[in-house]
Amino acid sequence: MRLSGLKTERQNRESANLERLSALQIVTLMNRQDAKVLRAIRQALPAIAQAIEVIRGRLEQGGRMIYVGSGTSGRIGALDASECPPTFGTDPAMIQYLIAGGDLALTIASEASEDSAVLGASDMAARRPGKKDVVVGLSASGQTPYTVAALKYAAVKGTATIAIACNSGSQLGRVSDVAIEAVVGPEILTGSTRLKAGTAQKLICNMLTTGALSRLGYVYCNLMVNVQLKNEKLIERGISIVQRVAKVDRTVALNSLAVADMKVPVALVMLCAKVDKREAARRLKRSQNNIRKAIEA
Repeated sequence: MRLSGLKTERQNRESANLERLSALQIVTLMNRQDAKVLRAIRQALPAIAQAIEVIRGRLEQGGRMIYVGSGTSGRIGALDASECPPTFGTDPAMIQYLIAGGDLALTIASEASEDSAVLGASDMAARRPGKKDVVVGLSASGQTPYTVAALKYAAVKGTATIAIACNSGSQLGRVSDVAIEAVVGPEILTGSTRLKAGTAQKLICNMLTTGALSRLGYVYCNLMVNVQLKNEKLIERGISIVQRVAKVDRTVALNSLAVADMKVPVALVMLCAKVDKREAARRLKRSQNNIRKAIEA
């Protein structure tokens, strides 16, 4: 692996005297550098939109989305995957993650694992990727052996592949169907890609899952209608959503949720389509849990 030509590994001239700066100077510099992340992502928006449509198409067929990466990149994929069930009500099997070194690497660094192409391919093989699935590889450098090998294996099995990298013309991008390359430039701490590169990857992951699942109807308007009512805060959020969408008072919303077994989508279809619980559940099943379609049916 050669790092000398990568923009993410170059020394940032603006932070050459980092340890001599005051706290305010450091955060001001970081804030100014972070602004470059948004500009880099803006340039990649067409590729991100293309990736969203690929993900939507595969998930619509009943497939899975699998993030894969190492170090910071792997942890970002794991974070986004783990946030989808509570946010969108997805099955945990729908959006998954692979990280070099396994789950232990989420809290304890396992840098050596990222060098193993064999491990990347074998870890991906264990997930049995197929033609309905999509694999999203994350790598700031765009050339991590573990991640590149994982995507190559998936591609051989007919799986759609997406790359998220922070260098242009990346190896990861070359082996993927869609290459998202957000070139954020040198970090203020040379080579510490948990900074701008990590921020860029997190923002892109936010877009991919939010965009694809919104397109699939896992939200209604801009509301988290598939929220799981598992604590007091979430119950209040569910009541508020039902009140807002169905235009009913708190008592009606709470009673409807009780009848609907505290499932917000069922309560919404009951109230908005003026049907009973059984019919609401039937409509949701036929529409693949797309609330708008279930109401309009």
